[in-house]
Amino acid sequence: MTLVRLAEIDELTGSALAMAESGAAQYGKLLNTWKAIMNRPNLFEAYLPFLRNVAGPGPLDQAIKDTCALYVGVLNHCRYTVSHRSTSALKNGADAATLVKMATDEWADFDSKMRTALEFTKELTLNPAQIEYSTLPQAVSSDVLRDLKAQFNDAEIVDLAMTVSVWNALARFHRVMDFEQDMPDAPEGLDPR
Repeated sequence: MTLVRLAEIDELTGSALAMAESGAAQYGKLLNTWKAIMNRPNLFEAYLPFLRNVAGPGPLDQAIKDTCALYVGVLNHCRYTVSHRSTSALKNGADAATLVKMATDEWADFDSKMRTALEFTKELTLNPAQIEYSTLPQAVSSDVLRDLKAQFNDAEIVDLAMTVSVWNALARFHRVMDFEQDMPDAPEGLDPR
């Protein structure tokens, strides 16, 4: 059962209402994440444009961005995030078999940039909770940071780090809220169950 009441669009006014209507027009419905955040209309008003900017087109190749966002959901064992991010990745041209390879760390066929981005995603997702600051201040190994700097420009690195960080926060939000699925199930081999 969802942790909080899911608000309805008719509870909103002003800019928050306009943002909810925009989201509903884009997806054909209000997503459960939005309905939870709508309990704080000012937060929702800021959230949706911010997330669109993080998840949408930017300096980082969209396939890398989509794959890394999905990998965060996989690493956090979050069905809701995996459902949403796999739906987005498939819509943007990814194929299910490639996504399953990503989720199972079978990256040999991936190009160097994708492998580096995935390793960065893995370390930034898992290390902060396991490795003390004094041991690894940036939460990512120096080898991965070196490879990242060699293959990506500064804008791409910011885009990737923000993507990984935001989806980590959202995956944890999704899990604690225990939302019912509101997007298609992830392809077989990706569902955290």
